[in-house]
Amino acid sequence: MKRFCIYTGIILIITIFVPALIVKSFNFVPKEANREDRDNRQEVEEAVPEFEGNIKVYDTRTRQVIEMPLEEYIKGVVAAEMPAEFHIEALKAQAVASRTYAVNRFLKYPKGHPEHPEAPLCTGIHCQAYLTLDELKSIHSSGWEEKYWGKIEEAVESTKGQVLYYKGEIIEALYHSTSGGMTEDAVDVFAVDIPYLKSVESQYEEDAPRYRSIVTMTGDEFIDKINKKYPFADVTKENIQDRIKLVERTESGRVKKVAINGTVVDGREIRELFELNSTNFKIYFNPRTNIIDIETIGYGHGVGMSQWGANGMAKNGKTYEEILKHYYTGVELGLWNDL
Repeated sequence: MKRFCIYTGIILIITIFVPALIVKSFNFVPKEANREDRDNRQEVEEAVPEFEGNIKVYDTRTRQVIEMPLEEYIKGVVAAEMPAEFHIEALKAQAVASRTYAVNRFLKYPKGHPEHPEAPLCTGIHCQAYLTLDELKSIHSSGWEEKYWGKIEEAVESTKGQVLYYKGEIIEALYHSTSGGMTEDAVDVFAVDIPYLKSVESQYEEDAPRYRSIVTMTGDEFIDKINKKYPFADVTKENIQDRIKLVERTESGRVKKVAINGTVVDGREIRELFELNSTNFKIYFNPRTNIIDIETIGYGHGVGMSQWGANGMAKNGKTYEEILKHYYTGVELGLWNDL
């Protein structure tokens, strides 16, 4: 009996435990495949696009691709995106943010963006606005070039080649006009958690022309738009306050979710429907006058750097680097190696 047990134990070791040990420790990938994987990784690493000094931009007005030195492009972006009257440190911050955004797009879409396949960037708000000097002179009053163009050049040239990095990677440097007191977390706008695009306080914005705005319409106009957009809504003047309910606001105060007759919709849809300046809004209805007022705070998506907040920080003694590190969490300022 004892001998039988010994034999049985040996058989169990051979048939069960040894194969199990082999399975756990054996590498089923042939050596040749490993070498191919290394070669593929090298090809991916070598596929980083080379920068030759010029950037291609799709002109949304002429529908032509234009090519120009990156720094000249940034001058046209800064002048188009931020008032030249702003403090020089705010303009420098804008220059770095715009350059970072451009380089990020170039690295992501070296052969062209899906929306404009011949170039990684465009001159419209789909990317970031760009205007030539002639276009800038045509939209500004006489003497604008003499008064402000040198200031734009200084902001760009004094920060030449500088971009923002997060853990060694060039960031997507989003920005907007006016946050309304607090910027937005990217996850609440784009449903993507981006560590450097977090909600932060944004002071000094009260002087912004679009800090606070009101859209006014009749109750009938409001109800008609809602019912056309959402056929299930069945909103009337009698039930409007019961059919439309606030569900959730983000940490910064923006409307995240709204319930319309029990169906939850995104606050951005309401913003688009009524062409509001931001998703930080409140709706007021006066049944007696049949008037709807939609009060909005801030202007833009609210993610990243607030331009009016940046100007306020600059006027209160902050440098462009301090401004950028305030609005982009955990970033470092450095030179793009290809410049």
